[in-house]
Amino acid sequence: MTTGSLRQRNNGNKQKVYQNVSPTTNGATTNLQSKLANISAELQHATQASTHRLWTRAVIAASVMIVVYFYSQQHNSNETKFALIKEKLPLRIQKFECSKSYKAEIRRFPNCVPKKCGRFVSDQLVEEDEVDKLLNLARTILSMAGSSGGASILNLHTGALSYKEQFVNAYRVPKVVAELKEHHLTVYNTVKNKIKKAIAEQFGIPAESLYLTDPTFFSRLTNATARTMNDEYWHEHVDKDTYESFHYTSLLYLNTYQKDYKGGRFIFIDGSNGNLTKSAIEPKKARVSAFTSGAENLHHVEQVTEGERYAITISFTCDPDRAISDLHIKTPNL
Repeated sequence: MTTGSLRQRNNGNKQKVYQNVSPTTNGATTNLQSKLANISAELQHATQASTHRLWTRAVIAASVMIVVYFYSQQHNSNETKFALIKEKLPLRIQKFECSKSYKAEIRRFPNCVPKKCGRFVSDQLVEEDEVDKLLNLARTILSMAGSSGGASILNLHTGALSYKEQFVNAYRVPKVVAELKEHHLTVYNTVKNKIKKAIAEQFGIPAESLYLTDPTFFSRLTNATARTMNDEYWHEHVDKDTYESFHYTSLLYLNTYQKDYKGGRFIFIDGSNGNLTKSAIEPKKARVSAFTSGAENLHHVEQVTEGERYAITISFTCDPDRAISDLHIKTPNL
């Protein structure tokens, strides 16, 4: 109801009250009756306006509660937990059709085409002592540099290392190179080969058709305010769109959600338009997740709200021209 229509109704009510006052020849009586009529009209107007306001507020409040309730129910019902930290998963896998764009592009490499696209999680591929060595390495080196925003990167293949609001070459920093020991690189390459083999097995392709590709990197995520676009790690994206060489993506989590940090879950987004669903992975030390890199696996990482989240992204291509070599010790390039 508009303000104008409310005023019209109230004016009409006033007229009815005045019409009910009987005319009289006695002036005092007429004045008294007029005053009573005026008071009655004012009281009726005030009561109606107050009642209308209360009724309007009640309706609005109830509507808000209903909207919040159904939104909450829809939000909760549309998220599934793909992997919880309390679970110890030998393997959990989902298979589905590849996106059209992914199928069209990967046809160029017939030995590398998955029987079906999908995603999987395993807590038994990598040993915790292997993770400890990699986590210590990442913490040590990133403590020497690191982004001034929320996302720090260490790429041991290219040497790219976050430093404030830019990248430096880690292999030009002798104290960084001094931290790299042969056993770190052995563990790194061993972990990479385990994950590569698991991807090949789960997607039904020969392991020799997969090649490590760039970027493959350590990451540290925090709740620091983003300073550059590189710090805004939480946006939804498709890996194949972001990195053309990617065909299969994997992540090895180096520490644990809720224990070492808050926020930072990995979220897949499925469906389209008004029928979206979310599938959440809670990162856990030594947990591996892997998936086909096309539009069938749209995803994002939730913002970290407390602590530091460490992981390694290990990426594979089917294109031998986009392959990178295994890690080996480099000397400082001064």
